[in-house]
Parts: sequence; structure tokens; C-alpha cells
Amino acid sequence: MASLMDNLIGVLEEENTQYQALIDLGNEKRTAIVGGDVASLEKITDKEQDVASLLRNLDIKRDAILKDMADVLGKNFEEMTITKLIGYLDKQPNEQERLSEIRTKILVTGKEMQDCNLRNEKLLQQALEMVEFDLTLFKSMRQAPETANYNKQAYNTGDILPNSGFDAKQ
Repeated sequence: MASLMDNLIGVLEEENTQYQALIDLGNEKRTAIVGGDVASLEKITDKEQDVASLLRNLDIKRDAILKDMADVLGKNFEEMTITKLIGYLDKQPNEQERLSEIRTKILVTGKEMQDCNLRNEKLLQQALEMVEFDLTLFKSMRQAPETANYNKQAYNTGDILPNSGFDAKQ
């Protein structure tokens, strides 16, 4: 059981490290979003995909260890969680404390990552709104004035001006 506990804590610590790496990438992403650096955003997204792949592998490894621990303890794997495992370790206070500490670290890191993602989501939404505004502005700059621009049925034609943006001939 001790080797399973060491393996589990090792996997959880590595997961925490990878989540911390995602936070760092999220902060880089924020800088790229604010600066409008699309090339950097692509690179950061590729790095995030690599970290997500590592996290998926660690998740599978953690589940395998928890399954083995559930078998040793005679518990149902489907109901096994880190919190419940901490409760099962009453007679092993050192392991219980180590597991509680890493659980707390992961929860704090997860909250920090969630906050970072929410900030980046808001920045991206604002960037999209700004692009939409710019497109609308450019489109309206090329439209003819709204006054006296009607067809025979008295509907506004919304004519587009020529490329120069002026209607006068020289």
C-alpha cells in the first residue's frame, strides 16, 4: 500500500505541476491577446495541447492507481475519490497528511487556472467585439449617405461608394 501511496502522490504532484504550466501559458496567452499577436497565440495553443495530452495520461495513471488502492482496501472503485481515500487513512496519519496537502495544492491551482481562463475568455470576447465593430465601421464608411438614397418603391438602397470613398468627379 505504501508504494501505491507514493505513486499516487507522485502522479498528483506531477498533475499539479502541469496545471501550473497551463496557468503560465494562460498568462502568456493574455499578453498575446492584448497585443493582438496571432502567431504567438497559435504557438501557445500548441503548447497547451501538449500539456493537456500529458494531463490526460496522468489522469489515466491516477485512475489505475486508485483502482489498485480500491482493490487493496476492499472498496468500490467507482466511489473512490481522493477525499474518501484521505478518510480511509485514519491509521496512517503521515500518508493522510501528505495526501491532504497535495489535494489542497491541486484545488488552489485549479481555482487559479479557472480565474486565468475566465480572464482570457473575457479578453477574447472583447477582442471579437472590437473586430466586429471595426468591420461595421469599415462597411459603413463605404456606404452612401442615408439621405435621398431611395429607389422607386421608396426603399433605402444602401448603395456602396466606389473605392475612393468620394462621390465627386474631378
